[in-house]
Amino acid sequence: ARRAKPSLSTDTPKSWTRSRRRLDLLTNLARSGTAHNDDQPAHLRIKDSLKSLVDSNESLKTYAGPEQRFCPAGVYEYHEDEASGDKKLVINAQNCVHCKCCSIKMPHEYIKWTVPEGAGGPNYAMM
Repeated sequence: ARRAKPSLSTDTPKSWTRSRRRLDLLTNLARSGTAHNDDQPAHLRIKDSLKSLVDSNESLKTYAGPEQRFCPAGVYEYHEDEASGDKKLVINAQNCVHCKCCSIKMPHEYIKWTVPEGAGGPNYAMM
């Protein structure tokens, strides 16, 4: 994987906007019909063998956290701990539209993607 350049911008590219309006993530998720049962286990997990790599924020420090930009559903976010100031990866698996970008583009491929239980996931009939 390529390392991030120090001048890397994390702004949304202009090609991702329409008619001078930013695409609304929540509206697009609603249109995808994404639904997961509240009580089902998360289908996106960090591989056990790579948990220390994620805990050390290797992806954020070395690659500027690309998972927070390439995921079309905003599943991956870094939240700052108010006490320590460290950033921690938060996985919002309930937003996943099953594009499997994280299986392909994640540095060190540290996400384990499993098929969700039941009929969970997107229903693209509205798109």
